[in-house]
Amino acid sequence: MSSSFEDSLAAYAGRVTDRLDAVLPPADTEPTRLHEAMRYAVLNGGKRLRPLLVYTTGECLRIDPGLLDAPATAVELIHAFSLVHDDLPAMDDDDLRRGRPTVHKRFDEATAILAADALQPLAFSVLASFDGAASEVRVRLLRLLANACGSIGMTGGQALDLGAEGSRLGAEQLEHMFALKTGALIRASVLSASLLADGLETPKAEALDGFARAIGVAFQIRDDLLDVEGETRIIGKPAGSDERNHKATYPSLFGVDASRARCKELLAKGLGHLDVFSDDAEPLRQLAMFVIDRQA
Repeated sequence: MSSSFEDSLAAYAGRVTDRLDAVLPPADTEPTRLHEAMRYAVLNGGKRLRPLLVYTTGECLRIDPGLLDAPATAVELIHAFSLVHDDLPAMDDDDLRRGRPTVHKRFDEATAILAADALQPLAFSVLASFDGAASEVRVRLLRLLANACGSIGMTGGQALDLGAEGSRLGAEQLEHMFALKTGALIRASVLSASLLADGLETPKAEALDGFARAIGVAFQIRDDLLDVEGETRIIGKPAGSDERNHKATYPSLFGVDASRARCKELLAKGLGHLDVFSDDAEPLRQLAMFVIDRQA
């Protein structure tokens, strides 16, 4: 990445972190332990990749960043909610997230569940209170995010993931699970920006959808590879946890080389969808390449 692009991503990450800090209840407001846990879950670092997708898609469509703050904030709240639940003993049972104790380890299991449960409605409240778009656009944003995190999206994907432990899935089944578990929220990040673009032509809307679908699956394959090849101190969570939990992953089912090849194939497919935007999509292209080449 160029230094100017890195600076741009850092500015966007700081921007959404400021918004998250503003919408989260203060830690000294009752119930203080719950609010402290919510803030710990959200403001504990992270790359803010999903908000970055919102903002860089906005650049592609020449949308004022001020109009993107609400969906960027909402999608990160949903992501934080999902991570807290994923780390619970009943799910992946992880002790470390972003190099720090997971929420249920830092507080307790009950508080972690409640904190995640509170983050989800807060995300919808942010969108419902968004006054930068017409009411029908707000409804579409709300529906998009609801579908992305519900049983036909992220939650359904997690259910499939749990059910697939110890199983041998085919590539199509595995990628369908990835498209729900990880891809749905990535797709919502991209499409939330497109919903705010006035008069967006259908071919361009479809191109962004195709890009998001390809990158969403590639992101999860890269995540699977990092679990195999990464180091705990770098990736911020226990390396090798997928194997210990008998997870159905791309490397475990098809091998590391096939996983790398599929990642590259999906990246190329996703980038191809952006050709219709010419140079306007360059920030989005660079972010996609960063997502697939990332080391953590």
